[in-house]
Amino acid sequence: MSELSELYQQVILDHNKKPRNFRKLETANRSAEGYNPLCGDQLNIYLQVEDDQLKDVSFEGSGCAISKASASMMTQAVKGKSKQEAELIFDEFHRMVTGRLNEEKEPNQLGRLTIFAGVRDFPVRVKCATLAWHTLHAALNNQPTISTEN
Repeated sequence: MSELSELYQQVILDHNKKPRNFRKLETANRSAEGYNPLCGDQLNIYLQVEDDQLKDVSFEGSGCAISKASASMMTQAVKGKSKQEAELIFDEFHRMVTGRLNEEKEPNQLGRLTIFAGVRDFPVRVKCATLAWHTLHAALNNQPTISTEN
């Protein structure tokens, strides 16, 4: 395993063991529940949106290390962003993990989220990495429940 791959794995494991923003957000005014029936990952995303800005973001739930780490890092990436900025990051993340964005050559807002680029080599894990993101998208658009089954 390369040093870079090992570092990425350590970051994912750290966010899995000590997820950031892992709590029910009592001041949430939007939320959504996401479920991946293929592997059983389930989570809730909570948003406090004011004047089109994500003032606070949190999540609760259970899932594999990739799912939980992705949710943790997502909350850090979108907190304080506008709805439009959060949707842009969602789109870039989704295109990256599905192999439609070359994060090294195309300008993007992903930053540390590029550690999930390797997921595209494991198609069955893409839904794990994107569950939180699809659930965020649903919460932003007042859709209370999503399933990655479709």
